[in-house]
Amino acid sequence: MPVDPTTGWPGLRGLRVLDLSRLLPGGFATLMLADLGADVIKIESPNGGDYGRTVDPDAFAALNRNKRSVVLDLREEAGRETLLRLVERSDAVVESHRPGVLEGMGLGYGQLRAANPRIVLCSISGYGQTGPYAGRPGHDLNFLALSGFFGVPHRPDAVVDRVGIRVADMAGAMYAAFATTVAVTAARTTGEGQHLDVSLHEAAAAWSGALTPPLREDRAAADSPLVTGDNDVFLLADGRRISLATFEDKFWLTFRRALAPEFPALADGRYDRRADRTRAKRQVRALLTGIFAQRDLAWWSEALSALDLPWAPVYESTAEVLADEHVAARELVGSLPGSNGEPPRHQVRFPVVFGSGLDSLRSAAPGHGEHTAEVLAALDAERTGRDSTRAAEGARS
Repeated sequence: MPVDPTTGWPGLRGLRVLDLSRLLPGGFATLMLADLGADVIKIESPNGGDYGRTVDPDAFAALNRNKRSVVLDLREEAGRETLLRLVERSDAVVESHRPGVLEGMGLGYGQLRAANPRIVLCSISGYGQTGPYAGRPGHDLNFLALSGFFGVPHRPDAVVDRVGIRVADMAGAMYAAFATTVAVTAARTTGEGQHLDVSLHEAAAAWSGALTPPLREDRAAADSPLVTGDNDVFLLADGRRISLATFEDKFWLTFRRALAPEFPALADGRYDRRADRTRAKRQVRALLTGIFAQRDLAWWSEALSALDLPWAPVYESTAEVLADEHVAARELVGSLPGSNGEPPRHQVRFPVVFGSGLDSLRSAAPGHGEHTAEVLAALDAERTGRDSTRAAEGARS
């Protein structure tokens, strides 16, 4: 297949996905597929469509680039019939309704499979399609709470609180995209699709699971060997913060010996071995807290930059991220034109560099129903062409 200069290597071109989801998990799953070249058709209701459009327009724009929008009223027979016609010519359907909702509309996996035996239905829900919690409403915070996420310790004597990133939503989205790609590949070989049951709660548990076994033992969470005093974020004299992660002994020794002349408390060699630092995690954290508080970020940046240590300033604004020289050199952030006369938006590209090239910042998020006429005209043209072929074959016979 020739390489398209606008998208680089072929990637997932030829894969068509119907996106019936709304908001983050389904949107991020299909975004990854769209970035990699899949034709993602976002199916939206007539009354405003995905309410992410109004909740957070910037997030909506980032989650829906490279997609097309088609308005269908799935509450009406005509809308459902049109969707099934699209299913006939698609590889996958991604949805994020509560279990049973699609089935109640006459669009469950059985109906989709009748239209196309190769179709893959990826259902993303909070707790999965079965089990006592299947019908329970929930959001990211609830899925994390039940997954063990908050039981993974990170600091001596500190309670793990919520984070800003929607971890369960993003984890589930990544599993959904990966599983959908695998299932479509299998369907192209076997001729049989399948129903994928993606639970956001289980995705969070899978991400947390590798770190939680130590907590099953009879000891406090902070006593886990995963918690150390020299792998943390520390407050500086100017109110800024810095991250340090001297997990290996070589990094600790470099840090301690280089800075001991400036900070005499570091002349103490009692913590030079990882096991000793772990046992004395509270003392090590107190030591580092006191040392870092004595200088500002500019001083620490200059002092640490030449030592080849795992450290970094803590960025707390988009401007700082965009100004970082490494972010600029890697062209991690690009811009897409705004839709409907809106100004361009900065967005993070697909975070993998393909040697054969990939332009993941190709087109802005679509307007509500922007591609309805285009997609349905192509569908009608296909049907007309197919009917003409059948008529010609009938005449020859």
